[in-house]
Amino acid sequence: MTGTLYGIGVGPGDPELMTVKAYRRLKEAEVIAYPKKGRQSKSYAEQIIDAYFAPEEKRRLGLHFPMTKDVDVLEPKWNEAADAIWAELSAGRDVAFVTEGDPLLYSTFIHLMHVMERRYPDAPIEVVPGVSSANAAAARLRLPLADGDEQVAIVPARDDYEAMKAAILAHDCVIFFKVAKVIDLMIRLLRELDLLHRAAVVTKATSREEVIWDVERLEGAELEYLTLLVVRK
Repeated sequence: MTGTLYGIGVGPGDPELMTVKAYRRLKEAEVIAYPKKGRQSKSYAEQIIDAYFAPEEKRRLGLHFPMTKDVDVLEPKWNEAADAIWAELSAGRDVAFVTEGDPLLYSTFIHLMHVMERRYPDAPIEVVPGVSSANAAAARLRLPLADGDEQVAIVPARDDYEAMKAAILAHDCVIFFKVAKVIDLMIRLLRELDLLHRAAVVTKATSREEVIWDVERLEGAELEYLTLLVVRK
């Protein structure tokens, strides 16, 4: 019997926000796979599951995905990851690939799933949804994302002033992911639109390292990658 690949969302940071099903699948799987960082550091998703599973309790499969857009560098690494997972599946072992938030929302698992479908079309795949950082930030801020007929958007923040402005103007609420690198641009835009008082910035929502920032003092700040901005008009 071929094992099953599970794409498992382990939530935004607080281990208690992992779903019961996610926990069960992790407990049942013989192998836990995760995006591997440097030798001395753990991925965010791996840190979350450490609350329930000791590193020596299960076989762990660290998969390296380079932070680059160079296809010549990326493709071999993605193929290597798929081959490593297939080696486990073909031996009859279930593999649980963990990702923070939800597996199908700006997640490493999305591309991994596509590579597996292309290289190993017979591999069984199941996705276990998770609580996203957008929902987590809203809960921590006690900020409704949408009510009634209001429109909400999730937008990857980028260095494009007019595109970011258009996103805000077109929706009642916008959650900007990956905002750390363009925070100064976003602060300038919010000032122009007189919406600074309607914005909130959160890093690692619900985790022990959570920070809810004073938006008025954010210009020039060095923010971690897992930071989002919520604008509710």
